[in-house]
Amino acid sequence: MGILIKNGEIITASDRFVADVYCEEGRISAVAPGLEKQRADDTVIDASGQIILPGGVDAHVHMELPFMGTESSDDFETGTAAGVAGGTTTIIDFVIPSRGQHLLDGYAMWMEKAKKSVSDYAFHMAVTWFSDRTLTEMETCVRDHGITSFKTFMAYRGAIGIEDPELIQVMEKSATLGSLVTVHAEHGDAVVALQKKFLREGKTEPKYHAMSRPAPVEGEATARAIMLARMMGNPVYIVHVTCKEAVDAIVEARTRGQVVMAETCPQYLLLDDSVYEKPDFEGAAYVMSPPIRPKGHQDALWAAVAAGHIQTVATDHCPFNQVGQKDMGKDNFARIPNGAAGIENRLGLLWTAGVVEGRFDVHKFVDLFATQPAKIFGLYPRKGAVVPGADADIVVFDPHATDVISAKTHHHRCDRSIFEGFQVKGKPSHVIVNGRVQFKEGKLDVQRGAGRYLPRQIHTFPKPVQS
Repeated sequence: MGILIKNGEIITASDRFVADVYCEEGRISAVAPGLEKQRADDTVIDASGQIILPGGVDAHVHMELPFMGTESSDDFETGTAAGVAGGTTTIIDFVIPSRGQHLLDGYAMWMEKAKKSVSDYAFHMAVTWFSDRTLTEMETCVRDHGITSFKTFMAYRGAIGIEDPELIQVMEKSATLGSLVTVHAEHGDAVVALQKKFLREGKTEPKYHAMSRPAPVEGEATARAIMLARMMGNPVYIVHVTCKEAVDAIVEARTRGQVVMAETCPQYLLLDDSVYEKPDFEGAAYVMSPPIRPKGHQDALWAAVAAGHIQTVATDHCPFNQVGQKDMGKDNFARIPNGAAGIENRLGLLWTAGVVEGRFDVHKFVDLFATQPAKIFGLYPRKGAVVPGADADIVVFDPHATDVISAKTHHHRCDRSIFEGFQVKGKPSHVIVNGRVQFKEGKLDVQRGAGRYLPRQIHTFPKPVQS
């Protein structure tokens, strides 16, 4: 049985035109005006007055992540289902081996967890410590499993964070493999020192989480990671950029020709640190790392997105319930699990704050939401495109519909929404995943385990300028 989408306006990262789309056997087989049903039992979707988009690619999520003594509340089934409800049809999660666990053992664990996914998934591999097997296992990840990016943490000292000599080794090895190093950039030692200082002073509330990780801590680490990548001669991707200091380091490097890529997230574009002042411990819902910044940093992020210095908007979806998880840190901000839900809200927030409010055009929106993450991480044009041969991952988007985000109605398995009460304009009417309608007019119809693992290609970037 095929799917025929009629009368919609297709919008891609570079074009917009009215045409029909025919899907069969999980792929897009034709894109042209005037297409007709091929079989009597084909599903026909009338997209008149609506927009046809490639399914979203969220390149930064954490489903059922063991972290800070608990586990993120969305598993691979509920988290990918929430993504489908919000037009995200592909995720890239992270294999994060515990300290002492080998990379390939971590890979086996995460592959088992991900069998529940309702949509397609890929992995980044985190290097959280070093042994004599690490470098050879990096080769195996790329060669045998199609994991072509490696995550490093400059924060989380003593847990999953690594030191500069280890980061240099990852970069050096990655350069020989043609893979990409992604970096969580915060000065880990400075964070620990500030945490200890505030706790000694009896300052335990959620707002001190943000104050223990101020913007200069991120800015310094971003500049250092970029410098190390420059010395090692390979590209680098900075995850969840939040502040002007980090943006300045990225822009400076890109201006002189270094290949530096970056992502940010809706929470950093749309919220400010006043959220940490909410009474009754509600500020804990917004505890994440890096934290949400004071007013002013958001303008720098929007400008970097518009100028192309930030290429993707992901979510860092890593939800924890306020009751039973976040409240572990009721008397100590350093024990509040870091993370929040967001995968379902990315499309509506980006469209509303970006396109509707005039910060960028529809093509930039598609690029940020789907095409650029697919390109950077070796999934394009299978993902992130509406072209014959691409996977039939398609969003039929009604730009005139409205919605209000709330924990009472979202599909995240989480008791809080950091975007509670946000009004969005535009939402999906249909979401097609792997050639099957899995979301229609507000109702999910997903299949546990239908998602497929995606080995990724090496994406060729121009060599950084050495100067």
